[in-house]
Amino acid sequence: MRLSDKIFALDGMGSDNCPFPEVEAAVQVYKDKGIKPIIVGSEPKLRDACKKLGLSESDLMIHHTDDVVTMEDHPSAAIRKKKESSMMVAIRMVHEGKAGAVVSAGNSGAFMAGAIFILGRLNGVDRPAIAGMMPTMKGPTVVLDMGANVDCKPEHLIQFAAMGSVYARNMLGKPSPTIGVLNNGTEDSKGNELTRAVHSILKKSSLNYTGYIEGRDIFRGDVDVIVCDGFVGNIFLKTSEGLAETMGTLIKASVKKSPMALFGMLLALPTLKKVKKRWDYSEYGGAPLIGVKGLAIISHGRSSAKALKNAIIMANDYLEKGVNEKIVDELHKNWDMKNETGRVGY
Repeated sequence: MRLSDKIFALDGMGSDNCPFPEVEAAVQVYKDKGIKPIIVGSEPKLRDACKKLGLSESDLMIHHTDDVVTMEDHPSAAIRKKKESSMMVAIRMVHEGKAGAVVSAGNSGAFMAGAIFILGRLNGVDRPAIAGMMPTMKGPTVVLDMGANVDCKPEHLIQFAAMGSVYARNMLGKPSPTIGVLNNGTEDSKGNELTRAVHSILKKSSLNYTGYIEGRDIFRGDVDVIVCDGFVGNIFLKTSEGLAETMGTLIKASVKKSPMALFGMLLALPTLKKVKKRWDYSEYGGAPLIGVKGLAIISHGRSSAKALKNAIIMANDYLEKGVNEKIVDELHKNWDMKNETGRVGY
């Protein structure tokens, strides 16, 4: 592993509460893991945040730039007109070999577009995909794509399945990851043209494909990898986030109205904390955009220092395990790019 692979570029001006979570995460990950990321952004603002947090400025490694990609910036405009923004500079560091990975909690559309345009795709990958970790009853499940590709062809979802399998095998320790296609039923006749085509190809593949999976069954954790297009995946992600927030609000409101319920909640607090930790997105840190050269991790705009720190730790783990190299090997070893029917498959 090259020295630059152990260096991480962190967009210091991306999150909703920037630059405080970014600065705190950079210092924490250095103290806890010995990883010192380059935090990209306005040096005066970053140092001021460091002082306000009571942290040592010597623990920060800063690359100064004044420009920022805002949430209102269109992705293509951000790439063209904001080349010196903290986000684009951080991505370019990976492209130039100055860092192994980039993490940002900024404008996700601009970050995805910038990563694909600047870093390029891995050999054999047509469409990079966002691979999100979804907590389930049996542990985390990888879901992809969660929003990078709204319109997909069957070959794209097949590649998602292959990349997801490699990811689950290396990052989750699953020797032979099970794979399911998200669908509106489990029967072969169900689904649309896209899911039926993917289902037919995966059944004949060397991947450990178990068939269709319905939305209601996702949280049971019966499969390790769930494949869908980015339109469906993003709706699923946002719906899950909204449901979790609504349930939390309803529980708090109900407890406040009843002293007995409050007493019961206090007794159950240790268990509730364990459940909350299991379902807390900050434990995963972010979602990698799988299929680009290098590594780009997309974090939530509301990311805390803990979430960003865990995103950097995930990046370190990803690079140490050589996931990109294994994805390329998987695609070229088992992938018949054009078989006799002209369709992509195994």
